[in-house]
Amino acid sequence: MQEIIINQDEQNNKIVTLVENGNLVEKYEERQDQKRLEGNIYLGIVENVLVGMQAAFVDIGLDKNTFIHVKDIIPKISNETGNKNEILSKYDIKNYIRSGMPILVQVKRDNTNKKGARVSTHISLPGRFVVLMPDTEFITISQKIEKEAEKKRLIEIARENLPKNYGVIIRTSAEGKPEELIKQDIEKVLEQYREIINQAEKLKKNPKLKPTLLYKNEGIIKKLLTDVIDQNIERIVTNHNEVYSYVDEFLADVGLKGKVKLEKRENVLDMYDLENQLEKANNRKIWLKCGGFITIDKTEALTAIDVNSGKYTGNKELEETVCTVNREASIEIAKQLRMRDIGGIIIIDYIDMEKEETKQKVLKTLETELKKDRSKTQIIGFTPLDLLEMTRKHICSND
Repeated sequence: MQEIIINQDEQNNKIVTLVENGNLVEKYEERQDQKRLEGNIYLGIVENVLVGMQAAFVDIGLDKNTFIHVKDIIPKISNETGNKNEILSKYDIKNYIRSGMPILVQVKRDNTNKKGARVSTHISLPGRFVVLMPDTEFITISQKIEKEAEKKRLIEIARENLPKNYGVIIRTSAEGKPEELIKQDIEKVLEQYREIINQAEKLKKNPKLKPTLLYKNEGIIKKLLTDVIDQNIERIVTNHNEVYSYVDEFLADVGLKGKVKLEKRENVLDMYDLENQLEKANNRKIWLKCGGFITIDKTEALTAIDVNSGKYTGNKELEETVCTVNREASIEIAKQLRMRDIGGIIIIDYIDMEKEETKQKVLKTLETELKKDRSKTQIIGFTPLDLLEMTRKHICSND
């Protein structure tokens, strides 16, 4: 049973959780004093161009200027990797932007205490079934959709309903949905984008142009509802009247009112001992059932996860003991990555394994568990130092 449980306190801080059979699997927090910028679209003004760095600072009306790199300005080269593998030295940023010019950008990474936000000219607008990508013609489909016939059907629907110079990511929620619903969703995000462009063009005519917010991110509740409402959600529970009304209206808009249970009750964090589950989700050290444990340390550059045997000594040979701890750790790691929404580079320091067969068993366990994650993950493999390197795309910023 999948449920969304939403708690809003007196200061309007929100905790939004996804629960499966009573177990916390995803959690997101939205504090009133710390608004999430990621996803916002602005008409900004280029402040200064750093030719040597192939980058620039863009004023979008915040205390700190945002940062943009040339790879986020030039058109996307690849459907799979964007401009990650492009030879950027052959581009000159001065041919694309100059100081003082208006520029339409989207926040791709929120600001921190030390750095301003990271922005891009590569805009993406999320809908219920698709994510619109203007100025490309790529059609990408969710890896979670596996049936070839369904992939072909969805790609054909997108191709027939997209104008020239528009691409989309087809979301998991589109699987099995009627063509008419998907078509309506494409039309809706197209109209949203056209409104943004029209606003931008009008503003550019003003000689006293100031940075302007043109599109605001959906907020944590709307984002989670949009992402998972078509994935067998049976019940939504909240403690707050306004949230209840908002969700009720959302369910009506998507035709699911009466099909998904909506309840209001006090002390929602008492359900399934959620308060205790949330507290454990913030711990650095997580014990495994076998007696081993993992530690999670997050830095600006990456997240390091260390696996330890702890109290577990095993009853058989050392390699089998190591395999048991490392496989159980893999299950917990996949769970924690999803629950904490950890993104970026992740390095896992497993207990040393002598046999290649053991490594493959551990990798297989991790791969299987990561399939439960609705975010994109990629296992790169073991480094020469026998550290496992992987990446995960975070769903919402928790900064």
